[in-house]
Amino acid sequence: MTGVDPLGLVTAARAGGYAVGAFNMHNPETTQALIRAAQRADAPVFLQVGRAIVPHMGLRAAYEMTRRELDESGLVAPIHLDHGTYDEVFEAIKLGFDSIMFDGAHLDFAENIRVTAEVVRVAHAFGIPVEAELGRIPDASDDIPWDEYYTKVDEAERFVAETGVDLLAISAGVMHGVTGIEPQPLDIERIRQIRDAVGIPLVLHGASGVPTDQLHVAIEAGVHKLNADTDLRHAFRRGIEDVWSRGDRQFEEAMAEGRERMIEATVQKMREYGCAGRAERAAPAPGEAVLV
Repeated sequence: MTGVDPLGLVTAARAGGYAVGAFNMHNPETTQALIRAAQRADAPVFLQVGRAIVPHMGLRAAYEMTRRELDESGLVAPIHLDHGTYDEVFEAIKLGFDSIMFDGAHLDFAENIRVTAEVVRVAHAFGIPVEAELGRIPDASDDIPWDEYYTKVDEAERFVAETGVDLLAISAGVMHGVTGIEPQPLDIERIRQIRDAVGIPLVLHGASGVPTDQLHVAIEAGVHKLNADTDLRHAFRRGIEDVWSRGDRQFEEAMAEGRERMIEATVQKMREYGCAGRAERAAPAPGEAVLV
């Protein structure tokens, strides 16, 4: 851990009426894109080691890549484990991750509570906040039986009370990925009811493709961390394709254009979430002059 306060970022977002963006890295260039976007937008950000990069390079290598890019940039931001398995959570704690998400949504309800509570107990002993998921986030599809996926209010209340998690990711109409049709409207009333029942900040995964006006209402209803990946990957891809559409080009030129497109797309997300211009300022050291 590096002294960054991940939970404090979300607590500040709740107090300020905005959401912090949480985005996934896939290689050094996408990591640089997220870091430079945060610097350009003057925004807080969660840098997430997610489900795609772990099988690609391994948890340790993904963490070390992100740590190196952060250290070289001078940005202070949490490195967050996204959708971690039981074993990955404990490896992440040893590696020095700043925050973790344990994904026990595949377990039955009682077992999810038991295992999540164990993860929370260990993580909190190291000062690491824990996000968990209740309900299920479906993969993108045009035909989703939503009642099978939504987070139930009574279960959310019991889950938070018995596990002690710090952040709760819920299912309220979001999905992983995007489709070509109009997305399902978010169940805003469900979000409000869960917020009132659990008393902790809520998280929405799969924010790509959700209309901005719905995200704003979700933020008002209690969501203060928004995870998005697909829109940013698509921006990176468009940059690469545009360069190569002009004929043979160096790989580095294409990657640089992809990185710039991803920076622009991420800055736009930060503006939509309301976190642009909200980066925390380091407190001056004792006796240090403050310019005003």
